[in-house]
Amino acid sequence: MSMERTVTQAERVSGGLWEGIKAVLARIGFSPLGVVAFIIIALLPLVPPFNQEHIMRWLVMGAFLGAQAVAFDFTAGYINVVNFGFAAILGVGAYTSAVLSNTLPILIVQPGLPPWLTIWIGALAAGLIGFLLGMLTLRLRGIFAAVMAWFVGIALMGLATNMPKLTRGSLGFAPPPLLNTTNNLPYYYVALGMLLLTYICLRLVTNSHMGLAFRAIGQNIDAARASGINPTRYRVINFTLSCVFAGLLGGFYAHYIGSLTPRTVMHTSKTVEVLALAYIGGRGSMWGGAAVAFPFVFFIEYLRSNLSQLPGLHMVIYGVLLIIVMIFYPGGAAQLYSTIARRIQRRAKGG
Repeated sequence: MSMERTVTQAERVSGGLWEGIKAVLARIGFSPLGVVAFIIIALLPLVPPFNQEHIMRWLVMGAFLGAQAVAFDFTAGYINVVNFGFAAILGVGAYTSAVLSNTLPILIVQPGLPPWLTIWIGALAAGLIGFLLGMLTLRLRGIFAAVMAWFVGIALMGLATNMPKLTRGSLGFAPPPLLNTTNNLPYYYVALGMLLLTYICLRLVTNSHMGLAFRAIGQNIDAARASGINPTRYRVINFTLSCVFAGLLGGFYAHYIGSLTPRTVMHTSKTVEVLALAYIGGRGSMWGGAAVAFPFVFFIEYLRSNLSQLPGLHMVIYGVLLIIVMIFYPGGAAQLYSTIARRIQRRAKGG
């Protein structure tokens, strides 16, 4: 009898511990399956053929684009504002970090600050631009806010192009590397760490009272205002946070790629790529865009390598996939996953 009680108590303790772990994971936006998936992604570069340098470079870009999709979806999926100037904001972070770390006489300034510091300064600069842009545009509704963000993004790209003494414009320049290595493996773990940081920080915000306000504004801005929420205030907060992480990622991009031109980092087509990932992954899920970023990068790079005579084909594929998602699964890959998971649970219970 005492043995049965001991076993029962042990089961309760282990069950309570497991429930506590799941609660903590849910708080930061992870399920046990999500943790397993993240560990697998983290270990991929250690397994052939993923340990080849060119494939590790694809993995770095997958983590980089996944983090962008998370930051973009934080705005598009929660307050229902599409930031068409997202790439330009990312470019602000990239150029701020690159210029502040410059030691070459090709620019009028050579502060020579360490890149590990300047990427955070770039994040703050992007956040400031995002705050000012939000104050300017987020009093508007619907497509007007998105169009204004797009126009400001075009203006920022124009400034970067027409200030050659500070940015080298279309000539481009090479910022110092973030790490003293040409190996892609360390950069992959830095990019993966930034993806994790972006996701956890923004998920903690969405799980707070601010997240409730964001959802209310995204669903019905008039009803949110009637319930005492200040839409402009919360939209600006959301937009600014998204821009801070965009700037941080831009700083990483500058010191990883090692070459900056306004067109390659700030063009609207770069925003469209991130938008496509966020919507195909599942708008409002945040994790969906990060999950589909890795297979998408591999697929697109394969197309570029084997169909180089068809430039821009990846944008056509993005468009076709977006149409398919809008027709069959408006919630994207996240909705598809939820549907499959529910069916498996029903069959398990039925069995």
